[in-house]
Amino acid sequence: MKTDAELVASALRGSQDAYRELVKRFERPVYSLVVRMVQDPAAAEDLAQEVFLKAFRRLGSYDPQWKFSSWLFKIAHNTTIDYLRRGGPATVPLEAEEGDKGGLGAVLADGTTADPQAMAERRDLARSLERAIAQLRPEYRQAVLMFYAHGASYQDICEVTGLPLGTVKTNLHRARKELAQAMTSLGWGPKGEMAGETGRVPGS
Repeated sequence: MKTDAELVASALRGSQDAYRELVKRFERPVYSLVVRMVQDPAAAEDLAQEVFLKAFRRLGSYDPQWKFSSWLFKIAHNTTIDYLRRGGPATVPLEAEEGDKGGLGAVLADGTTADPQAMAERRDLARSLERAIAQLRPEYRQAVLMFYAHGASYQDICEVTGLPLGTVKTNLHRARKELAQAMTSLGWGPKGEMAGETGRVPGS
């Protein structure tokens, strides 16, 4: 199987098949990130297409010493943030779509228990966390989604957002603090599922 960098090189030589393979590899994660930011499937479809069009036009600027996924997610990040700044919806769905195991709803899910009460509490927690994340400023929301929903490292987030490591860590720290405060106001205090000491999403 060709690496992403090899596919990019082939696409730059004019191979449509190579570019289609790149789209096939990344269309799901790109759409998944965008739709969680804008909570509008139709808008997310349009934005994802815009991301790949921009990527195709800028393919020559890709530096193979960096991960292609980070380069592509940076385009997705900028495109989505621009959309939100233009006044698009700014809420975040946490429930994973069918077949998508990367959602924050999946992070909160506990597959080891069949206790209906525990499952109901987890659903309530997910809904409350959705409301809390929706209140975050876009850069905080983006960092939380990338870190928890997509398993991105600090360095990955730096590459995508163009922010220095210290800023990324600060954004995540402040986002966790704001989430803890919001969750407390929603009834999930220190004795609830979302303890404020660690600041991490339950189950992470």
